[in-house]
Amino acid sequence: MTFASLGLAAPLLQALENLGYQTPTPIQKQAIPAVLAGRDLMAAAQTGTGKTAGFALPVLQRLAGAATPVGSNAVRALVLTPTRELAEQVHASFQQYGQHLPLRTYAAYGGVSINPQMMKLRKGVDVLVATPGRLLDLYRQNAVKFGELQTLILDEADRMLDLGFSRELDAVFAALPKQRQTLLFSATFSDEIRSMAKARLRDPLSIEVSPRNTAASSVKQWVIPVDKKLKPELFLHLLKDRRWGQVLVFVKTRKGAELLVSTLQAKKIPADAIHGDKPQPARLRALEAFKAGEVQILVATDVAARGLDIDDLPQVVNFDLPIVAEDYIHRIGRTGRAGATGEAISLVCADEAPLLAAIETLTKKTLEREEEPGFEPDHRVPMTNGAGQLVKKPKKPKVAGGRKPKNVPGNWVGFDAPAAGPARRTAKPVANAAGKPRGR
Repeated sequence: MTFASLGLAAPLLQALENLGYQTPTPIQKQAIPAVLAGRDLMAAAQTGTGKTAGFALPVLQRLAGAATPVGSNAVRALVLTPTRELAEQVHASFQQYGQHLPLRTYAAYGGVSINPQMMKLRKGVDVLVATPGRLLDLYRQNAVKFGELQTLILDEADRMLDLGFSRELDAVFAALPKQRQTLLFSATFSDEIRSMAKARLRDPLSIEVSPRNTAASSVKQWVIPVDKKLKPELFLHLLKDRRWGQVLVFVKTRKGAELLVSTLQAKKIPADAIHGDKPQPARLRALEAFKAGEVQILVATDVAARGLDIDDLPQVVNFDLPIVAEDYIHRIGRTGRAGATGEAISLVCADEAPLLAAIETLTKKTLEREEEPGFEPDHRVPMTNGAGQLVKKPKKPKVAGGRKPKNVPGNWVGFDAPAAGPARRTAKPVANAAGKPRGR
């Protein structure tokens, strides 16, 4: 099957040829005709399988066929993303695919001044990619209007619809026209999220091109058990011993990201961090430096788990396991993209055993464990069973009649006999404040 056979117009086919795209991926084969037909859609596929093109190409084609240009401050297609990095990535994809079309696209998100964004929106845009918070700021200041909106896309819908975004999404949905096309794309969908999504979509077509909540088969995954305090030393050892090139490292906290970067830089290893405390321009600079090869190690919190599209990234390391199991799939999906192979290594300490069990339950896969010589943990990571549950050690059988006293013979022989040894001492009287013995 070719992209032309999917019904895409010549300008889009030319852009795809320029990008070197030969044949559509499974998600694109199913999603593009459905979106062109105007259907609401819930599409699930593994990361790195071309989901963005699955909605961007048909949306651009539908917009290009409009008879009148977009109005002032108006938007005709809105893409909501959970992170700033993903907003930039999706916007860049729209620009690439629509390079031969007379359409205006823009990305708006927090962390930067709102004034240039308000100025840009005055002429109206065909496609706006935005994070929910900044979109609502723009809407409340009348900088963006939804009267001409035709299509709403939620990218990484599982994160967009979770509790952390529910209030913002409720406000956005209340402002949008009821007559619209709604598209939900993600790598993972929980049952709760599916129920929420179906309440907002009209007769949605559901597409799943891979088993739910699984990582790409092109990514080799394994776990290295290690004590928590030895994680930095182990990472440095692996980096040198295995001669890793560029590595994307995920940590749990912003403080942890900065500490690891400081450790690496002290060893003269080019490293930088992306996390929520960093200003957006600094985050973009760190990402661009990593893509350009100027930074060898990029340390990120889960703010970057979705939205980093880096060519030929060989390794992803989970320095800390994620709190939310679904984030593991998105983290390791930064490698092994577009048919390439990759490795995902997780450094796991005993405290993280429940998180590991949750990941294995979600993915229905028991991760292989490989201890690194010299870094065997003193605090063992509990094993899990095939269902990803922790295997508890069997309890010692109880002794009949209660707990057995120490140093008591098993047959009780001689227990009542007086103990051999020196005579029992009598307690000395305790003196009172006057120095005289008490109680005598």
